[in-house]
Amino acid sequence: MTVLFTVLILLVILVNGWTDAPNAIAGCVSTHSLSPTQALLLAAICNFVGAVGMAFLNPGVAITLFGIADFGSDEGAALSALCAGLCAVILWATVAHHFGIPTSESHALISGITGAALAQRMSGDAINAEEWHSVLLGLFATTLPALLLGAVFYKLLLGFLGNRSRRRVMQYFRRTQCISAAGSALLHGAQDSQKFMGVYLLGLSFVHREIDGTRLPLFVVLSCAAVMTLGTMLGGAKIIKKVGCDMTDLDAAGGSASDAASTAILAVCSLLGLPASTTHSKACAIMGTGLCKRGGIDLRIAGQMLAAWALTFPLCGAIGFFLSFLIGRL
Repeated sequence: MTVLFTVLILLVILVNGWTDAPNAIAGCVSTHSLSPTQALLLAAICNFVGAVGMAFLNPGVAITLFGIADFGSDEGAALSALCAGLCAVILWATVAHHFGIPTSESHALISGITGAALAQRMSGDAINAEEWHSVLLGLFATTLPALLLGAVFYKLLLGFLGNRSRRRVMQYFRRTQCISAAGSALLHGAQDSQKFMGVYLLGLSFVHREIDGTRLPLFVVLSCAAVMTLGTMLGGAKIIKKVGCDMTDLDAAGGSASDAASTAILAVCSLLGLPASTTHSKACAIMGTGLCKRGGIDLRIAGQMLAAWALTFPLCGAIGFFLSFLIGRL
């Protein structure tokens, strides 16, 4: 079971890099600031640096995920239930990616393992309210504030443009957007990798009781960062197209504004130890810039994203609960 758990957690991390990391570079690809290959390489490097750096700077997000759910005292049954929760995440992410919808693997992970813990214990005691409070704060921070901040940054940039030649200024922003996209990818690694480090550590604690949930072993940090980097290199063309191209007509100034807004939100959440969704922060920041443009945003695509986000918690929780219940009865 330990081997199966290790394979599953690494597969979930790979899927996260594959489906979630493209959000960080959607803007610079859609504005042709970087080619898809250049953008993916940039995202991969920054994901790895962010993952390793934040793990030692402030592992608060990993600690929160380590204690997000209580699986009970039966270590063998707890590990089986945790594997069921990870299977729920993989299933949800695969379906969402097929339709090119940028769901939050972070929220899928949280709800999937919580649902699995509920099935394992059949008690509300499986849910740790304090950690979920941090999750809800992170959820709020990456939605409306990210949207408003994206709009504010874009308005400020437009004010800075004034009567200058739009073509010349946009060429400048295409260069600066590479920097902002790097920051976005850096914070994606800092945020998302820690969530998986926390869950990886949780599973190992069922096998090795001496493991301390407040410290991240080096092999956990490096393995999670490396696998997420590999997943990032696999890319996610459908998600890049939907977020950066289809939802709104994103120019270089808008891309820079959305990258900066998303990075600022994620940086604050990471330093406070709040689990935050990089998908939500980036997509909402792009929506904010889109609302400031004449063409606005494609409400159909925005509605698809919002619906997927709203369904992630209940559906992943239900899938995790069902799989955990099924495994527990076999």
